[in-house]
Amino acid sequence: MADHQEASVTLPSDPASVPAARKYVIEVLAGWGLPGDAEVAESVRLIVSELATNAVQHTFGQSPTFTVDVELERDEQLRIGVTDSHPRLPRRLPAAVQQDNGRGLVIIRWLTAECGGRLSVSRTAEGGKTVWIELPWAAPVQQ
Repeated sequence: MADHQEASVTLPSDPASVPAARKYVIEVLAGWGLPGDAEVAESVRLIVSELATNAVQHTFGQSPTFTVDVELERDEQLRIGVTDSHPRLPRRLPAAVQQDNGRGLVIIRWLTAECGGRLSVSRTAEGGKTVWIELPWAAPVQQ
């Protein structure tokens, strides 16, 4: 495998794009050697779902699209980022028991840590943001 692999897709900021984002990432990772039934693949599915949902729900119509970037460095580190054009950075909401939403970032952070990775947020040059997860690459190297 090459030292650096990357893939990207831009989707409309619409709830129907969430499963499309999830499917895209899993297909890319399968092409890079991560079996769809691997335990980390299930975590990635949920993380991408949460990231894409946040990009759709919390941009209040100010981001007509969002972009999912997938990068693999030297068969060691997987990075997945979801970029939208809304300037507000994600923040934790109070964990009220009756709250129906607002737990996505907590879920993302927990799943990422559980897989041995980390979560970060960076601003884009255009004024939006990218929420990144970085995970150790868990698939065998494909020759």
